[in-house]
Amino acid sequence: MAAVPQSASSPQGDPLVTVARDGGVVRLTLNRPAQFNALSEELMRAVQAELERVAGDASARVVVIGGAGKAFCAGHDLREMRANPSHDYYRALFAQCARMMVTIQQLPQPVIARVHGIATAAGCQLVAMCDLAVASADARFAVSGVNLGLFCSTPAVALSRNLSRKAAFEMLVTGEFIDAPTAAARGLVNRVVAPEALDAEIERLAASICAKPPVAIAAGKGLFYRQLEMGIDAAYQLAGQTMACNMMDESALEGVQAFIEKRPPDWK
Repeated sequence: MAAVPQSASSPQGDPLVTVARDGGVVRLTLNRPAQFNALSEELMRAVQAELERVAGDASARVVVIGGAGKAFCAGHDLREMRANPSHDYYRALFAQCARMMVTIQQLPQPVIARVHGIATAAGCQLVAMCDLAVASADARFAVSGVNLGLFCSTPAVALSRNLSRKAAFEMLVTGEFIDAPTAAARGLVNRVVAPEALDAEIERLAASICAKPPVAIAAGKGLFYRQLEMGIDAAYQLAGQTMACNMMDESALEGVQAFIEKRPPDWK
């Protein structure tokens, strides 16, 4: 796996996000392990920059987001927030977080969360906003702002769109941790594996996606999220238009012909 040059770095000179490339798979690792990868304003800007870079890279097929050290992500950096107690600062901070989260869903490539340790508050939100998530059996999840006198309003947007309403609301109003199997049962993650099998399962899932035609994957991801916000008639209309365009693409023509000829497709 090849390392990619970094941009933003911590005061100690370490990159805030490490980037590694293995074929079509781009791995972004939040790199503030001493702070359990808490989302400082600078870290979110660094992630945003890397996501925008990947969006324009046609050779990138899958993005994996993980965390360095013992945790996936402990949410926002509360020390940084406490040091800047102004309404304007908080508005700007949460706007930056929203941009990062929305960019994940707007990316043409599927994004997989690689979750170990804790994923709390905005870290849990990040898991929910990724298209797919694989969790280590030792992972734990919470939106614990209510324990500090805060309601996790921005995580509520992501959780309410991925879990059942009652499951999401229970997490938001109790601030209690749930374990990885519970997270899978509630739809927050796709599957749970033993800690030593986490990377192998991520690689298997990424390889499966990379084996599919990128045009179909990008069109399908865009359609998937757009139709969720529509009424059923408009959703079917958009889906039909997308399917018709997809059927005219070279990858679909080759895939259908290969099926008819009973051979593997040869996607370029």
